[in-house]
Amino acid sequence: MTTEGNMTTEGSEGLEGRPLRVLLADDEHLIRGALAALLALEDDLVVVAEAASGPEALAMALAHRPDVAVLDLQMPGADGVKVATSLRSELPGCRTMIVTSHGRPGHLKRALAAGVRGFVPKTVSARRLAEIIRTVHAGNRYVDPELAADAISAGDSPLTTREAEVLELAADGAPVAEIAERASLSQGTVRNYLSSAASKIGAENRHTAVRLARERGWV
Repeated sequence: MTTEGNMTTEGSEGLEGRPLRVLLADDEHLIRGALAALLALEDDLVVVAEAASGPEALAMALAHRPDVAVLDLQMPGADGVKVATSLRSELPGCRTMIVTSHGRPGHLKRALAAGVRGFVPKTVSARRLAEIIRTVHAGNRYVDPELAADAISAGDSPLTTREAEVLELAADGAPVAEIAERASLSQGTVRNYLSSAASKIGAENRHTAVRLARERGWV
């Protein structure tokens, strides 16, 4: 994990002499519009596409092939980490970074595992964000120092991939039958995963388990 004061270069992609092409994805229109307007003041950056959801972000990225995708963590359809995971395989030349107001340690660890190169809070200034976009494009990694310290001190998620997946599907209150169909599992297996997840988290029921897992950034 690298922070502002300790970065390593892995090379840069993109053509020299042209602005860096940026995709902005955030479901809050005002925030997305403000970021686009502020980044437009930078001579070496150009926002080539905007998106308001995870699926739209992926579609816009594949259509416009940006150098850097700046993704909100919480978006309808698919969160920023899931979009970054897809872009890692479908558009490997595109660097990804997360800008979020939900900077919990678990989220950071998921993002880094997905190949995200930058992770910053929405409180970052527009000028600093532009600098981080350049840093990420150059092949370096930037993680907000405070978030990095929290992630180092926090324990890893006790949940297996399947437990986290089933717990996430249960987040909107879906019945076991629906979760089983969406996850291609039997209802008995879904109940076992939910029970195991709640036990590991120390929750008395699945609703509390979902809340605690989200607070800790595990789903």
